[in-house]
Amino acid sequence: MARNDPYAQYNFLIEIDGLSAAGFTEVGGLTTESEAFDYREGSDNNIVRKLTGLTSVTPITLKRGFTTNVELWAWRKTTIDGATERKSGAIILLNESREEVMRWNFVEGWLTKWEGPGLNATTNEAAIESLEIVHEGLSFEVSG
Repeated sequence: MARNDPYAQYNFLIEIDGLSAAGFTEVGGLTTESEAFDYREGSDNNIVRKLTGLTSVTPITLKRGFTTNVELWAWRKTTIDGATERKSGAIILLNESREEVMRWNFVEGWLTKWEGPGLNATTNEAAIESLEIVHEGLSFEVSG
């Protein structure tokens, strides 16, 4: 019987339309949620049925080491300037051989938040920038 070990969480890539930004250390927000509503039919005295409501997605959060690459800031600035540029992209999980095994695709995303690095002269940690992408849909697919 073949083993089915879980994949390591550190081995991933980020793709965003037209952006070559890399070096992300953390991704979060790969979440979808559907509302549930109670419904009771007139003839069912003791049973409450559950109906599905709207499905929502949470913002995707990204963190990476702060560099001189300003592509993500330029994307954020389109919203600040009133000309929001929407992009699609993917978070891609890789196996130990750096081959794609699965991906989460998002559509119609835009940067709702950009946070510059916290600076502290008493530490030698990397300066980290944080981003928040709101989007209109998340899909999941397994490769191969």
